Amino acid sequence: MQKKVRKSRYKRAGMWSCLLTLTTLSACQHVQDNGDGKANIAAGNEPIFQNFEYVGNDKIYTENPLPEGHFYSPILQGCYPDPSITRKGDDYYLVASSFVMFPGVPIFHSKDLVNWKQIGHVLDRESQLKVGDAGISMGVYAPDILYNPHNDTFYMITTQFAGGFGNIVVKSKDPLQGNWSDPMKLNFDGIDPALFFDDDGKAYVIHNDAPDEGKERYKGHRVIKVWDYDVENDQVIAGTDKIIVDGGVDITQKPIWIEAPHIYKRYGKYYLMCAEGGTGANHSEVIFVSDNPRGPYKPAEKNPILSQRHLDKSRPNPVEWAGHADLVETPTGDWYGVFLAIRPNEKNRVNTGRETFILPVDWSGEWPVFEGGMEPLQPSIKMPQGAENRMNTDDFFPNGNFTFVDKFEGNGLDDRWIALRGPREKFVEEGTHGLIIKPFDVNIKAQKPISTLFHRQQHATFSASVDMNYKPETESDLAGLACVQSETFHYVFGVTKSGADYYLVLERTEKGESSVIAQTKLAEAGKISLKVEARGDDYQFTYAVDGGDFENLGGTVSGDILSTNVAGGFTGAMIGLYATSANDIKVE
Repeated sequence: MQKKVRKSRYKRAGMWSCLLTLTTLSACQHVQDNGDGKANIAAGNEPIFQNFEYVGNDKIYTENPLPEGHFYSPILQGCYPDPSITRKGDDYYLVASSFVMFPGVPIFHSKDLVNWKQIGHVLDRESQLKVGDAGISMGVYAPDILYNPHNDTFYMITTQFAGGFGNIVVKSKDPLQGNWSDPMKLNFDGIDPALFFDDDGKAYVIHNDAPDEGKERYKGHRVIKVWDYDVENDQVIAGTDKIIVDGGVDITQKPIWIEAPHIYKRYGKYYLMCAEGGTGANHSEVIFVSDNPRGPYKPAEKNPILSQRHLDKSRPNPVEWAGHADLVETPTGDWYGVFLAIRPNEKNRVNTGRETFILPVDWSGEWPVFEGGMEPLQPSIKMPQGAENRMNTDDFFPNGNFTFVDKFEGNGLDDRWIALRGPREKFVEEGTHGLIIKPFDVNIKAQKPISTLFHRQQHATFSASVDMNYKPETESDLAGLACVQSETFHYVFGVTKSGADYYLVLERTEKGESSVIAQTKLAEAGKISLKVEARGDDYQFTYAVDGGDFENLGGTVSGDILSTNVAGGFTGAMIGLYATSANDIKVE
């Protein structure tokens, strides 16, 4: 059953308490005894956050309650693009792109393809993830996860555009335990690598690359290459590279960005599935076949096998950009495919980013066919036989409309919280009564690690609120909420200081140019509740002082700068708990 959305509490009357007495002057200075067994935080220069609440309430879910025996797709809402899936026994594992998010490559586990738990991240150490100076849409692209039964090992292969890595592979014997190896750099260029392990134990790497020098025919002309892979030494074998697809299904039509390749073996033949058309409005999934993993490959007569590009753009509840898929076979011989797609808002903007969807795949004939993949995608699909929908219960990853509450009570950070470009642990200190963010001397516009903890925007209609106790010491200090598409497109809603006075400011940054939309003088610094709400493209920022009613600051503002197709790049919008000692917002 779908979890009911709990109403937000718009008044905060509870006492604030602090677990630790910090010794530095810039921290929580002391704890005051109130005589009731509770403590009151004395605000300091390091903000303390409590009671984060995210509430998603999209119309598509209220108007389309789940029919019996169905579950919602996307299965991962918000910025979880480029999904890849594998299976060992009855255990399924799924990964997605993470760019400069730290930790990187979120990994999920399921027993039935319906109920998913996030079990951590593949790249969770600085030795694995070197994205400290990269733009938000650089870093880790298109991870591929695959189980090799010949050595009982899981592999994750990806491209990391940072840190001098390029294409890398890491390994683990048990994803449930983590312990992924440090990256092994692979000796080839290009992007979107994937592994294939044949029945005879031989291994291959396939990937997107540029055409041979001097042979590019048009902009967007790409090729798919295959290499033999040395499993013992985890390296491609020099001199074995071969182009197996040039351009796409029909190069006379000038197809662009053939990429995200995967090989599957069935009926004694090798099937090569790729994305084609670029990860935008022309996105699709296409299929080829060969008698040999090294080709030559012949395209199916009916391609694409998955796309939404040909459909009426005015259809209700459109899903667009479908492609970049991966297939998995169940223990009973059924097939499913995961893929990315987007759900634009009423102004055709893409604030939630590219999400992970799933469809059953009919492979009873020669070619795999995504069931309903060429028709308007529906909000829910039928569950696999024997599955029970538990997605919004226990610690399963939620979908549909849901509420996520984190009181920051010292139980460890939820895996949904991520940083940018560096570890969370370098700026976060969690106690039983709050989360302290230690501000870095860089602000949110920098292509450096920033002291901000992020939660993805997962709905078009949502609210996110948090209680904060904070007393900035100088004009360079600021803490609050940030809604971020990138370092050059974002909103900042925070408390700072000007002279002897404290202010709450709302700043909009577009193409790196910033302007203060609104500001209000606060009677004093200390306890404040901050909230952002969105209804499609309309965003509002509100605040409540010391448990009072919420008031709006700045009216209704556009979410345009939080959209991928305005800001560019590949990420979705994120809501951040932000602190900096390098504030550049000037109070007028």
